[in-house]
Amino acid sequence: MSDKEKIRGHIRGQYAKAARREVTSCCSGECGCNGTAADVAAVSKKLGYSEQDFFDAPYESNMGLGCGNPIAIALLKEGETVLDLGSGGGFDCFIARKKVGETGRIIGVDMTPDMLTLARKNAENSGYKNVEFRLGEIEHLPVADGSVDVIISNCVINLSLDKAQVFSETYRVLKKGGRLSISDVVAVAEIPEEFRKDFGMISGCMGGAEHIDKLKKMLSLAGFIDIKVTLKDNSGDIIASWAPDTSIENYVASAVIEARKPACCCCGGKC
Repeated sequence: MSDKEKIRGHIRGQYAKAARREVTSCCSGECGCNGTAADVAAVSKKLGYSEQDFFDAPYESNMGLGCGNPIAIALLKEGETVLDLGSGGGFDCFIARKKVGETGRIIGVDMTPDMLTLARKNAENSGYKNVEFRLGEIEHLPVADGSVDVIISNCVINLSLDKAQVFSETYRVLKKGGRLSISDVVAVAEIPEEFRKDFGMISGCMGGAEHIDKLKKMLSLAGFIDIKVTLKDNSGDIIASWAPDTSIENYVASAVIEARKPACCCCGGKC
């Protein structure tokens, strides 16, 4: 088995345990995947979610995971089709569902069967008909070309071992003029090798982070325009709580990544 497959297997295993509430770490390890409702709510608020967001999604879908709130910057509109990369228990999908209304559509993709089972159960129990969850890897999206208006993601792309391929796939499935609105962990300095090789740091959304400049270049090469990366004001507090006494917050940060597919692909979006 290659090193990449070992890492991917470890990540999948950790998130399967998170879906079953068996671990106390992975992105947002401060609260723990088996934390109390108060713990989860406190962490979610720190990440940028509102009280109303908690009411707009099934309780079981919010495990306190993530590094931000992609819905807050997505500016979703009635009737749009939204794709969530690494949808987990479906928390962001269910919040997005209310924004796009009954005429909109939400697709969640996750590589972990346990997460998919949890998300589908949440959707079924809530009677949601316009939310669906598909098994797949974000490097190979089970989504048709040019079929999505908006792509959201919360602290997932840093886990990918081929981020350039992820951006190529997101560009493929977006409609012309479609947009990315992503919360993720990015590198702001060279991450020490011991963190890069630590499976816990990788599955915890820190060890696999890519530098901002490289991410921008990947997005540009994929074809995106209007690329913008903005660090969260409370990033240091968020990251430091995940791995206390490691100083990892000096190397990575929670950020919002925004980009757009040109409305006219033949002229770089100028027409």
